[in-house]
Amino acid sequence: MPRGAIEVRGLVKSYGKVRVLGGIDLAVEPGEFLVLVGPSGCGKSTLLRCIAGLEEITEGDLLIDGARSNDAAPKDRDLAMVFQSYALYPHMTVERNMGFSLTVRGMRREEIRRRVREASQRLGLEEMLGRYPRELSGGQRQRVAVGRAIVREPRAFLFDEPLSNLDASLRAQMRVELKKIHMDLGATMIYVTHDQVEAMTLADRIALLDGGRLRQVGTPAEIYERPSCRFVAGFIGSPPMNFLDGTLDPSRPAVSGEGFDLPLPGEYAGVGRPGPVVVGIRPTDLLVGRPAAGQCRATIEVKETLGWESYVHVRIGATAAVAQVESREADALGSGVDLGVEPGRVHLFDPESGMAVRPGGG
Repeated sequence: MPRGAIEVRGLVKSYGKVRVLGGIDLAVEPGEFLVLVGPSGCGKSTLLRCIAGLEEITEGDLLIDGARSNDAAPKDRDLAMVFQSYALYPHMTVERNMGFSLTVRGMRREEIRRRVREASQRLGLEEMLGRYPRELSGGQRQRVAVGRAIVREPRAFLFDEPLSNLDASLRAQMRVELKKIHMDLGATMIYVTHDQVEAMTLADRIALLDGGRLRQVGTPAEIYERPSCRFVAGFIGSPPMNFLDGTLDPSRPAVSGEGFDLPLPGEYAGVGRPGPVVVGIRPTDLLVGRPAAGQCRATIEVKETLGWESYVHVRIGATAAVAQVESREADALGSGVDLGVEPGRVHLFDPESGMAVRPGGG
């Protein structure tokens, strides 16, 4: 049976009267790369620490490979954690840092050396084994921290915002390295971040938290294409989704508002009653100057050029929005523009609950 299945059932974490996690149900399959993402303070790191055994679970159950593990000591859970701060011993060389946990366990020296050598080759650290942490860059220190986890050959790896101390270029490099490590090891990995780009690029599945509750779990494509609510739609995607106040007419079916009139796919016919909705449109789905079934009339305010692509900041009626286009298209624009929107690229949300409005309620 594959190792590394982790499941939480109705997990609650409270500090006194303050409930930080409000009943989490989540199953991680063996070999899966699951990313916990959400804004600061949403409970994602607390959930990871509950799984690691660094925080006590208030209510609910934690199962590791099917065995209830609420009361198991952290060392007995066979999980390796990589922290944001690297947590390297400054007086030890890279080699000793990587092998220290195995030394504490009383493992034979030859086996420790073998594991450290294999991990260092995988991470490109062979030439650095004799150095001390102070002699390494931030990216190198993070690789040592990952190597220290790899040599343990644990059931699963837990990462708590491991790249947040690195600059943008190093973060991008380390994302690729972590993805390669996962593909190579085939191990279960649970990764915490507030960065939705990291979540989208690394995850097999994303679990998005807000206010201590799971808002949606799915593949990056599922969460991007079919957000369950306005919060998810606005959190995932860069630039974020545009939101416009509109009115749903299920008899046409269409949605309209100040400066726009957009037909909807046929399956929206008869969905709900005519009334207010929030209309969501991704910046990439605002087709600048192109014919489409739906049209928005917009006034251009600012253009931002980022190499081959540009962000065109517009105003549709009284609402600010962003269109993401190729720079050559943006360069040709004047002060006003028609924005096309295809029916299948429109998202609708209930203005009160924030939940997605879909045919059949799905």
